[in-house]
Amino acid sequence: MLNYLWSFMILTGIVYAAFTGRMPDITNAALDSSKEAISLCITMIGVMSFWVGLMEISSKAGIIPAASRKIRPVIRFLFPNLPAGHPAEEPITTNMIANILGLGWAATPAGLKAMEELSKLEEQRRKHLAPGISRPAGTASNEMCTFLIINISSLQLIPINVIAYRSQYGSVNPASIIGAGIVSTLISTAIAVIYCKLKERSRFQN
Repeated sequence: MLNYLWSFMILTGIVYAAFTGRMPDITNAALDSSKEAISLCITMIGVMSFWVGLMEISSKAGIIPAASRKIRPVIRFLFPNLPAGHPAEEPITTNMIANILGLGWAATPAGLKAMEELSKLEEQRRKHLAPGISRPAGTASNEMCTFLIINISSLQLIPINVIAYRSQYGSVNPASIIGAGIVSTLISTAIAVIYCKLKERSRFQN
């Protein structure tokens, strides 16, 4: 759908420019945008390489497993039916830490790994016919839905990506967004947790 929308907007702009004699503006805008896209990609590659490297060092040094143990009560609260010590715990923790630091790109591999482990857990439940917990094949489990919602609404203490964007485009104080980011993501995360718990309760009541 988005492909059609963007195609329509681009074609509309080109047709309008052709009828108003502003085709040179379209050409200049395309060239300038290409230059900005390359410059922004280079900036973001540097920022993300630095933080992803730190996350990898943290994982190798045992910081991520230690953090996993520290926030285990949070994991138990959010995923009450997740078996203790399950392989999904570490990627879930890594994903949450990366999101809290504002590293959406760095959080993606851990998120995919967590979903893979949660999918394996659901397959095991179906094989053992776990009553009230397992879902039909092709249906996301409660843990998968909860993880996705928390991942989307995640609390961000340091929105690295947004700061990098603001710096790239000449913001006087790129980090001034931190306060607003913390408040907005704190609210979104709180609403997400409440929503997940309400849906979980209504499911077991039904």
